[in-house]
Amino acid sequence: MTKYFTNNFTLTSLHKRPSIKSEIVTQMIYGDSFSILRRSGKWLKIKIKEDDYNGFVKNKKYAEFVKPTHKVNVLKSNVLKHPNKSVKISEISFGSKIKVIESKKKFFKFSNGWISKKDLKPIFYKEKNLFRKISIFKNIKYKWGGKSFKGIDCSALIQVFLNFNNKFCPRDAKDQVRYFKKKVRLSNIKKNDIIYWKGHVALALTNKKLIHAYGPMKKTVIMGINQTIKRIERTANLKVIKIVRL
Repeated sequence: MTKYFTNNFTLTSLHKRPSIKSEIVTQMIYGDSFSILRRSGKWLKIKIKEDDYNGFVKNKKYAEFVKPTHKVNVLKSNVLKHPNKSVKISEISFGSKIKVIESKKKFFKFSNGWISKKDLKPIFYKEKNLFRKISIFKNIKYKWGGKSFKGIDCSALIQVFLNFNNKFCPRDAKDQVRYFKKKVRLSNIKKNDIIYWKGHVALALTNKKLIHAYGPMKKTVIMGINQTIKRIERTANLKVIKIVRL
């Protein structure tokens, strides 16, 4: 039986190789779980439970597997020393998962501190509109491998919202485009359709606008759909390869 651990840090980066200089391929947000594939000195090769993604992390004091009760429903939530807002310890990102161990007025306690109840939803909560809050990431910087308010990439922007709604989603755009089957034409595009290029992805906000974590602009931006298609074709010589509807 596979033994799982829980990431009990705000963010933990996974590297391609066991070196701090190696490329960051993805990150675990607080509450993500993983299994250890092998040890390599001060590094662990792990597999993330949520998406089966592999990489190397520094060997730190990770928690034994914790079954979460709640998840963060805002861009970032303050972790507090006391059940008031006087002393901030850290912040955790949208989609982070916690196990509540105590309740006091407007706050819940978990292993790392206290957190405002209004920033949380029960773990099984689902939005009818899966991407309703995606614009909270507008202007967040683009970061290759990033998955949080500190920086995010194009495929993570899709993944974190599907994961939040308890739906599986592969980590990388190349795997997402194979995983999602229902195709639509550009002429029929509507809100929440997902647009794929080779190595890039965006979400339609309407039949005219999209949002994406866009490397050339170094942040998450809202742009016109036709404008973006023309720009990517002109600057990267890439055409849309698939538009999917969930």
